[in-house]
This record gives sequence, C-alpha cells and structure tokens, in this order.
Amino acid sequence: MFLEHQETMPQTSVVFSSILGPSCSGQVQPGMGERGGGAGGGSGDLIFQDGRLISGSLEALMEHLVPTVDYYPDRTYIFTFLLSSRVFMPPHDLLARVGQICVEQKQQLEAGPEKAKLKSFSAKIVQLLKEWTEAFPYDFQDEKAMAELKAITHRVTQCDEENGTVKKAIAQMTQSLLLSLAARSQLQELREKLRLPAVDKGPILKTKPPAAQKDILGVCCDPLVLAQQLTHIELDRVSSIYPEDLMQIVSHMDSLDNHRCRGDLTKTYSLEAYDNWFNCLSMLVATEVCRVVKKKHRTRMLEFFIDVARECFNIGNFNSMMAIISGMNLSPVARLKKTWSKVKTAKFDVLEHHMDPSSNFCNYRTALQGATQRSQMANSSREKIVIPVFNLFVKDIYFLHKIHTNHLPNGHINFKKFWEISRQIHEFMTWTQVECPFEKDKKIQSYLLTAPIYSEEALFVASFESEGPENHMEKDSWKTLRTTLLNRA
Repeated sequence: MFLEHQETMPQTSVVFSSILGPSCSGQVQPGMGERGGGAGGGSGDLIFQDGRLISGSLEALMEHLVPTVDYYPDRTYIFTFLLSSRVFMPPHDLLARVGQICVEQKQQLEAGPEKAKLKSFSAKIVQLLKEWTEAFPYDFQDEKAMAELKAITHRVTQCDEENGTVKKAIAQMTQSLLLSLAARSQLQELREKLRLPAVDKGPILKTKPPAAQKDILGVCCDPLVLAQQLTHIELDRVSSIYPEDLMQIVSHMDSLDNHRCRGDLTKTYSLEAYDNWFNCLSMLVATEVCRVVKKKHRTRMLEFFIDVARECFNIGNFNSMMAIISGMNLSPVARLKKTWSKVKTAKFDVLEHHMDPSSNFCNYRTALQGATQRSQMANSSREKIVIPVFNLFVKDIYFLHKIHTNHLPNGHINFKKFWEISRQIHEFMTWTQVECPFEKDKKIQSYLLTAPIYSEEALFVASFESEGPENHMEKDSWKTLRTTLLNRA
C-alpha cells in the first residue's frame, strides 16, 4: 500500500498555518536579528515577505544559519534549514561550510575592535551545534560529519581558554550525541530482528481449522482494550521514525509508482517497517474473519472489528482504524454477503463515511483536524493522541514536493515550500512523542504481532469454502485456484 497510486491525490494547502505557534512560524522573532533582506550576494541574497523568509541562494541560507556576535537564527529556521538542506547537499558538506563561515567570522573578530566578543560568538556556535546534534543526531553517524564537528568545536574552544565554559558545553554536547547514536543503533538492531508475522498458507481445500482454534476473541473480547493495545503498537513503531527519514520522501523518490524510498536504507527502513505493520494488520483482520467456520461466529467477528475500529477513531488512532477497514474491504471478506447480511452495518457505514476517499479524503481530514485541536488543548495524554493515516501523510508530503519546485526562476531555493514541508513533519513528530497512557497487555500485543496471517490465496480458499461462488467470475476464480492448489500439493 506504500505510496500506492490513487485517483485522488492527497493535497495540501501552501497557506502557512499557525498550528506550531509563533516560535515555529518561520517569522523573524523580536530580538533575534535579521541577516540580509536585500539583493546582492552573500547574506544579502535573501528575500523576505511580511517578515517571513521565502527564498534565497543556498550560500545565503547557509550564512543565515550561522550566528554572529549580535544575531542568532530563529529555532524554527534552524530546524527547517537543517531538515531541507539534505535535499541539496549531505550534512557533512554543510558542516564543512558552517566551519568555514565560523573561521571567517572568528578572523574578523580577532582583527577588529570586538575581540572581546569572541567568547560570546563561540557560545552561540556551540548552541547551534547543540540544537543540530539534538534534532538530527543521525547526521553525525557519518565519519566525515563527526570529523567536521570536531574541527569546528576545536576552533571555538580556543576562544575560551580562561575558564573553559565553552569547552565544558562541548563535552556535554558530545556525550549526549554519542548516547543518542548508541540508543538509535540499538533500536535499529532491535527493529531489524522483529520479523513480520508468519504467513499461513491456510486451508487446502476442505481442511478448515477447527472452531476451537484460538482467535482474537479468545485473547481479547473487549473492543476498547484491543484498540488501546493497537495504539500502543502504533506509538511504539512510529516513534522510530525521525524527521530526516521523512525527508527521504522528498529527496529520494522519483514517482508514486516507485514503492520504495531510495537512498540510505537505514533511513527508509523505519518507513517501510511502519507501512508493513499497516498491511499486516489489514491481513490479520481478514484472516480472523475468513478462517471462522460458522457464519454466526464470522458475523460476531466482523461486528467486533467494527467496534474496535470505532474505538480507534475515538482515541485518535486513525492508522489502525484505516487498516481494519481496509482488511474488511478486501475481496475475500467483502464477498461474504450472507455473513454481512447478518451484521448490523450502521456503525460500519459511519466509519466508511469518515474514510471516504472522495474530495481528497475531506471527511478524514476534518476528523484529523478535530483530533489535532483536541491534542493542542489537552491536559491528559489520552486526549493528546493523534496517529494519522501514515500512507496519506506520506502522499501529502510527496505531493507538496511535486507541485512546488525546489528552485525559483532566479535560481533561489524556494524556501516557502520547505517551510510547509517542515511544518507538517514537525507536527507529525509532535504526535509521535506522546506517551501512551494505556496499560500494556503483553499477551494481546504478542497475538497481534505474531499471529499467523493467511496469504491472499488462502484467504480466497477460506472465503469460498465458507460461502461458495455466486457468479461466473467467482466460479472461474475458484476453479483456477483449486487447480493451482491441487497441482501444488
């Protein structure tokens, strides 16, 4: 399903909302200073509109990142430029240029009357590096980037040899960075060890599992509890996605027909792993329904998952909700008309209304906006949960990238585009950092993550054995499938 083509492409408005508050608006903050603003080369080659930086040359944008004696960049600019710069150059090259600008400013201070301000300048450089290492520690896993970091910190340390406060700050920053890299490396290894649920080939013609076989209702029969455990899994998995991972969508994808992000596999692994979770949950739902022998129990299973999806919606867990609905809409499940005729579908109709793809998923986006507003005003963790439909979020970012160019006709970088991409990614990262307030149930989670799921063939076998083919097309499919399975056996 990852970046699967749809007739209606999700779109995003390029109007910059104030959802992140004034400190994240991209506007020049009082007392922060404003470098540039006119035409010409260097720092002056920046264009502002109503106090907002909207474009500039790459060189000017890099200079705008580096503090001076009386200027420090807005934190939102730091995040946005560091995030978007990787589209144009690798982080170690940017670090090298930052180092050069620092040297040039240091030499000017040493030669001029403001030599006494060297310590203040050094402290600001360390603060910038601290924000960089905290926001994007993975940039420094590269040996070249780490070498550039050491070179810069060595230079600024020389400006404060009296009491060593700068040196102490650098030591603390370096220690925190190494801890972050070690933690992320361990997490990566753990993620790679997590295997996808085993694919069960399912029944091979009239050998359906006995009714007593354990199913999801035997593990958890409370829709709210299951929705809470799904939310646990969602937040756990989405927490391994980082801003630079999402930027891969912009920098390393050619078309929506490309189902894999290109580039550094270590940075795209978490995206693909999260997308795989969605697909597995959909297939698990379909498996749980199709493998039930008795129609009465299948009806109960469908109604149970409808209730789970509704509880996910109430929590703000839209990704699990969509996965469950997708599972129930798979052909082997959707064709079970006799079973569906016994289901009270009013609640399911409401869920499908929320996920109606028409008008660019307008209903879903309205619900997401409501959950976002609730999250911003929340006093408890329960009200802060927002887990968007990841596939649609990815498409929004990608589409925003496709409809706006990276460069303007004058050669400037279209920074207005990157403000909006950064805003959306920043908002997503805020959602991923919510601590799950629900008590963890290892037994339920183990079942959800490890229960065997049927292959597509097995789902159709189980479906046809439950309710025989009703038209010529289904009869032909069933005949072909039986022949294939018998020959394989």
